[in-house]
Amino acid sequence: MKMLQLKEIFSLVNLSSFKNAANIFIKNPTSVGFSYLGMFNFFTDFLFKAFALTCLPMHVSLTIIKYPTRFIPFAFFAMAIMRLPLSSRKNISFYKLMGTGKNGTFDKTPDLHQWAIMAAHTDEQNHLTIENLYGLFVAKWLKIFNCNATIYLLEPIEGHGFWDGKKPFGNLAPKSDYEGKIAVITRATIKLNKLKYFWQNVAPVAAKMVKADGFITSYGVGEIPWIKQATFSIWESKAAMKNFAYGMKEHAEVIQKTRQQKWYSEDMFTRFKVIKEKKL
Repeated sequence: MKMLQLKEIFSLVNLSSFKNAANIFIKNPTSVGFSYLGMFNFFTDFLFKAFALTCLPMHVSLTIIKYPTRFIPFAFFAMAIMRLPLSSRKNISFYKLMGTGKNGTFDKTPDLHQWAIMAAHTDEQNHLTIENLYGLFVAKWLKIFNCNATIYLLEPIEGHGFWDGKKPFGNLAPKSDYEGKIAVITRATIKLNKLKYFWQNVAPVAAKMVKADGFITSYGVGEIPWIKQATFSIWESKAAMKNFAYGMKEHAEVIQKTRQQKWYSEDMFTRFKVIKEKKL
């Protein structure tokens, strides 16, 4: 049997495979093949990584909120006032309060009825309620203003890039073996001198997404109108998503342009398992 090296075991340690690394050692203790001192070092390093991983998100929530027309002014106010309760929650390592565009994708026209909260949680979220995810203040706020909400609970499985200089979902592998129902967040900070080219090229392609095979739903979200933009989409399978992303000629050409012409000062692409979905 081939000897397993420490670096080979630790290379498996990330959000989706920490348990696999533990199982390798438990099932094959003799295959590690090093001295008692080495064994001690293995366990100390292993425990250190286990501790470090407790600081990484296990689940990500995206909640799409709809305000009645008469309460739209309070939706703007919420983008400021909700920062305090969200930043004070110990189990949230990263969050974003965002507006949305019309038509479920990149759109210059904002949908003032619809807003979004996204959070990376450092613990498992088994109860999909606003209070459990974001706290009592946010829950009462949405109730007072008679808001409807749809919660998506996600598990990050693969991706690359940064959001505000951070990797909010941990150090993910660029690829995984998962092929089932999948959600995708594609976000970017667009350079000011590239805004014209971005909207000329991306918006028409994004509009075709809703007609793609395997497409389920999508939302265009963003922190700063026209500049910090993101799309969240759900697909029946990874194959369907990849067929749209890379199989459609127009979309593939836009991807190539973004790289060659350097439209973005920062970007991120992350795929998720869809754990649960709940309408409130």
